Amino acid sequence: MAKAKANTVTVRQTASPLRRPADQRATLVGLGLNKMGRTKTLEDTPSVRGMIKKVAHLVEVVEDK
Repeated sequence: MAKAKANTVTVRQTASPLRRPADQRATLVGLGLNKMGRTKTLEDTPSVRGMIKKVAHLVEVVEDK
């Protein structure tokens, strides 16, 4: 019997954290991002969605194919 796949969201960093407030840089680190172009697949939870919303100007949500 196969396990049900958990909902995930893939996030790519599109902008630099330089000259941004420390809390935004910390949010990127919390998401597992710290350099431009990095991509991370995370569990789709309300807390992760809130973190993405906080740094929406620095990241993009990538659609899985």
